[in-house]
Amino acid sequence: MSFDAVRTPRERALAHVAELSSGPPIDPLLRVTLNFHPDRLTRLTHGKPVLDSLAQHGLYVSQFVTGTSNGGLTAHPGGDRWRWESRIFDGAYDDAAPGERPVYGALNFRHSAIGAAPRFGSAHLRLTSQALERTTFCYPDSCVEPSDFGTARRMGLIALAAADRRDALDDYVEAQVHGPVRLDRDVEALVLDPCFRGTPVEDTARRLPCPVEWHPGFRLTVDELRRHPGYRGPEFVELGARIAVEGVLDPYVVGDAARSGRYDPQAVKKVWHCLARFGAPRAAVAPVRTP
Repeated sequence: MSFDAVRTPRERALAHVAELSSGPPIDPLLRVTLNFHPDRLTRLTHGKPVLDSLAQHGLYVSQFVTGTSNGGLTAHPGGDRWRWESRIFDGAYDDAAPGERPVYGALNFRHSAIGAAPRFGSAHLRLTSQALERTTFCYPDSCVEPSDFGTARRMGLIALAAADRRDALDDYVEAQVHGPVRLDRDVEALVLDPCFRGTPVEDTARRLPCPVEWHPGFRLTVDELRRHPGYRGPEFVELGARIAVEGVLDPYVVGDAARSGRYDPQAVKKVWHCLARFGAPRAAVAPVRTP
């Protein structure tokens, strides 16, 4: 029996990426954040919001389990996400159960109060420093089949990302967290947009076994949205104008449109991209944490 045969998929994946990585150890003050939309619906809870799933199960799970994503829906055998993971982790998860696969976030090396990758959602879970040791990293996103990788002990990706000139929604260092992400053990806080104060989202959040915090909030007027027709396309500017409430978009408004079933989910996602890109709070810096 080979040595690989007695290691878990997680151990094999971590070891393989470590061999591909270089650079100095990561700053232990940095955190991985998992951005998501708390009010989107998921099959895991029979059409209830994502946050309800977190409250029910106490776990943050991958697209392979939920069947939902704020990116592409390709988490199935032979799909793009399956293929990217097979490449990055040297096939470690090819035969693994869906619940064994890693979950995705980003390294918040810019200390952003809205999380490291807001293109994937207005809320985020801020993980503990201990989670860094079982996290692998790549730059840029795994969907472009990167050749640069990192771990907590070999992190040369921050310099690459800081020197790059990508769009603000694309300049994150992707993180893959291996092993279960439990809210009662692995999460320092759930950080929400203030538009959800006093809503069922806040009610559900208060049931979670982790603290709830608030960031400054996303907000975009239709007038400002119309100044950027070339970002995702003029058709998405017009859609954003239609779903805006009193001339303003925020995560609550975009979430209502997503749940209504009246619009193409991919089109609503493009509206969210516009809001996340041009309606993000300025100079929103997260508080520095201790190791």
